[in-house]
Amino acid sequence: MSEVQSAIHNPQSEILHVTVEAVAWVTQFVGGDGTRRKIFDEAVPRGATVRSVLTGLSDRLPRLQDVLWQRPGGDLAEHIEVLVNDAVLGLSHTLDSEVREGDRITLLGQYTGG
Repeated sequence: MSEVQSAIHNPQSEILHVTVEAVAWVTQFVGGDGTRRKIFDEAVPRGATVRSVLTGLSDRLPRLQDVLWQRPGGDLAEHIEVLVNDAVLGLSHTLDSEVREGDRITLLGQYTGG
């Protein structure tokens, strides 16, 4: 096992693995075709928050940044629901909650209509 691999999987490591998953129409903003899902394995420092993980990803993907964040203030826009480990943001996590090794953040587009 390489030094990098062992650092990633070591619970005492300063690097955590967090999965970010974009689902359905949200994938069109992260290099997908607007269907299915697209998964990103993010290596983040210990102490990273939901906000910092999403900011890091959206800084690399400008189209995601445009739909994920409101201007000004950096609050989430209203059309994408954020889940952490299958729980809607606000139930057990907030944007400023620290992430843990193996957490999964899901970006799920809201559907509206009548």
